[in-house]
Amino acid sequence: MYINLKEIPGADALVNVGLDPTQFKDPFVIHGGEGFAHVTGRWRIGSYAGMGGSSISTVPPIRTYVDDDPNNDNGNKGYTNEALTDYDGTYAPSIKASLSFLLGAATVEYVMPLLQDLELSSGALLGLGRVGIGLEQKSGENIRWNNTFSNVYGEFVDSELYYAVGSDFESNDPITPLPVPGLLREVGATFFNFQPYIAIKFQFLERLGLRISVGYNKGTVRQGAWKLNGSTQISDSPQSTLEGVSFRLMGYIGL
Repeated sequence: MYINLKEIPGADALVNVGLDPTQFKDPFVIHGGEGFAHVTGRWRIGSYAGMGGSSISTVPPIRTYVDDDPNNDNGNKGYTNEALTDYDGTYAPSIKASLSFLLGAATVEYVMPLLQDLELSSGALLGLGRVGIGLEQKSGENIRWNNTFSNVYGEFVDSELYYAVGSDFESNDPITPLPVPGLLREVGATFFNFQPYIAIKFQFLERLGLRISVGYNKGTVRQGAWKLNGSTQISDSPQSTLEGVSFRLMGYIGL
């Protein structure tokens, strides 16, 4: 299935981290399969399942600076009015985003024979979809196997975690992670998907044919329905739509 998405969920946020969401595959490709069963008369039901993904990445140029006002006491926090230096080392970070789409649905359609080996049908695909956006940021260093499983908070010995702190640390201060070679976040959401379509099937052999479908996909992720890493609800996440013209091409085996 090909879907020409009108918008990419989270596109503005991806731009803010240095990525260009227009570089995702367009149209978006979903690989899957479809099956049918005759009900009565010219009515037919079926099912569809598919999944697809696309990714984009970049290694941005870096300019370093010394922040003379880290607490913003004088209103000069940040790189403004600071001396900037181009970074020319080998540890420039890479940023990568992936967009995944899973779809499982039932189909209901009405078949209208045109010729002996040619038929036209109209129907709708209704089911559940899941969209996921993964964002990976990692340094340019050579990440080793043991580093992948290192504890980001300290040293774990005999069922206890040893965490180094400064002299001004209070016992109720927050525990923050140490520097890590990479960071991966994934946000995802499940939604109801609806896709009306028309299809034409040409039966060029007794049990072999070609089927082409054209429709319009419509899916909406409700506001606040996105979850971080599959568990943490993001209450202020925006409403997102996954809609656009869809096209399906498949080899048909059967009656």
